[in-house]
Amino acid sequence: MQKHVHYRDRRLFSKKIEEFKKFQERIGYSFDNEKLLYQAFTHSSYVNEHRKKPYEDNERLEFLGDAVLELTISQFLFKKYPLMSEGELTKLRAAIVCEPSLVSFANSLSFGSLILLGKGEEMTGGRARPALLADVFEAFIGALYLDQGLHTVVRFLDEFVIPKINEGAFSHVMDFKSQLQELVQRDTKGTLEYKILLEKGPAHNREFVSVVSLNGETYGTGSGKSKKEAEQHAAQEALSKLQKLKK
Repeated sequence: MQKHVHYRDRRLFSKKIEEFKKFQERIGYSFDNEKLLYQAFTHSSYVNEHRKKPYEDNERLEFLGDAVLELTISQFLFKKYPLMSEGELTKLRAAIVCEPSLVSFANSLSFGSLILLGKGEEMTGGRARPALLADVFEAFIGALYLDQGLHTVVRFLDEFVIPKINEGAFSHVMDFKSQLQELVQRDTKGTLEYKILLEKGPAHNREFVSVVSLNGETYGTGSGKSKKEAEQHAAQEALSKLQKLKK
């Protein structure tokens, strides 16, 4: 920091630097160029209030991170779901990189507490503003890419983002029934059949349980708030089992 920096600003920024060190320890990634890390969390409002100091906001990193996220998530989906059509892949990727999803990822890593904000933005709740948090997540990905390369970004996403995909957080936009039908038509001779085994709960909160069988043998069971959702989850389980049998 420069000598003319006000003592209070210097003290506050020193506290932030300590927070950033703890953050890097928590996520298991250490930046070679920590200025990139600080920049990723620096909002334009902070820069506007510190014009005499050498701060850069995160907007350019956000631009880069957006592209890096699209590439890495596209690569993952392309390999993970070989039966998905281009349209289905595009729809799923859009759900993963949309603002609410990025906010969820940012909150799971407590990004909000690290952001450098101007006083006005701070007073109006900027630290919790969805658009701001989503931008910071993209900027962080851009900074990580510049500092350590695409391989490290992929490892970071494998640890903090991909598990949410694998756990089914975005299954509402995935058509597992179509994928299962395509797999059966391509690799297996037989007929798929869906059955609703159970309906339970009050009318306003029904739960359905479905099974899917191939040539009379059950391959998947699923539940949901509607028959369609239950069948999709059953198809997801069956798809996973049949793909493992192929290996």
